[in-house]
Amino acid sequence: MSARPGPLNLITDVEGLTVGAAHDTAAMTGVTVIRAVGRAIAAVAVAGGGPGTRETDALGADTLVDAVDAIVLSGGSVYGLAAADGVAAALGAAGQGYALFPTNEVPPSPIVPAAILYDLANAGNKTWGETPPYRALGMAALKDAKVKFEIGRTGAGYGARAGQEQGGVGSASAVTHDGIVVGALAAVNSHGATMMPGTNVFWAWPYEQAGEFGGARPPADFAVDLDNWGAAKSNPGMTPPPQMAGRTNTTLAVVATNVALTPAEAQRVAKMAQAGIARAVRPAFAPFDGDVVFCLSTGKVQKPEARPFVLARIGELAAGCLARAIARGVHAAR
Repeated sequence: MSARPGPLNLITDVEGLTVGAAHDTAAMTGVTVIRAVGRAIAAVAVAGGGPGTRETDALGADTLVDAVDAIVLSGGSVYGLAAADGVAAALGAAGQGYALFPTNEVPPSPIVPAAILYDLANAGNKTWGETPPYRALGMAALKDAKVKFEIGRTGAGYGARAGQEQGGVGSASAVTHDGIVVGALAAVNSHGATMMPGTNVFWAWPYEQAGEFGGARPPADFAVDLDNWGAAKSNPGMTPPPQMAGRTNTTLAVVATNVALTPAEAQRVAKMAQAGIARAVRPAFAPFDGDVVFCLSTGKVQKPEARPFVLARIGELAAGCLARAIARGVHAAR
């Protein structure tokens, strides 16, 4: 038994998803939209100490709404949450969204959870006054949504930094022998480093498939220094630590599967998938990271047998795909 990357090696190998991106070159920021065609069961797990989110409470397993129309990942810190306004407005105008009692007189309510990363302190022009660009960027990214999309310096990762490296958006997928498809997408703006200190080797290297992020391997005598973070935005060896480094962070992620999940099962997968960030970034989940992982289920495949075991497989595949997506995003952005 084995799993291999899907045909595109993107989250859109999960049937029913499309991805769009838009960016503002002057402001050095952008937005990525993951659209669920026909809606998708969703859940979220928040691991970082400094998150910024919208509508994540609506994704609880005991809440009324159990499916979403889209997920928005955005730069811009709190300003970036407005990207979801643009996406919701466009979807609502097209008649898409949730309605408890559908009627022609009352518009539907698109469910568009969102999360943001902090790129306000990069070199871009943020003097936008009362008109930040994010609502328009959200609408543009939605309009751009498609199955085959670019990774690297694009969308929410346009102005991102992964430690001291250029950040970006990455994606990866896995397909099993029995029809399970899992994918991940990450916008990498981490405080921590994605590479092993003193090397060009990604921490995620054990999960690499077919040289998808360069194929570099650690030297045989490499040993982890437990208090050396390498090319992170700050390091225990820096005296004093840079103050700005604690403000310019976050890895945002979406994992997805074609297997039908309940909201509670999707939340377990989201929690398991967080391990992918820890496999690819050091340190992860710091007090000044806003790390967030969404999970989507498009429900195209039923797997009723041995349910806890199936969930464990999906969660582990999601963690591996997320680690690969992070490395692929940084590699492509470089």
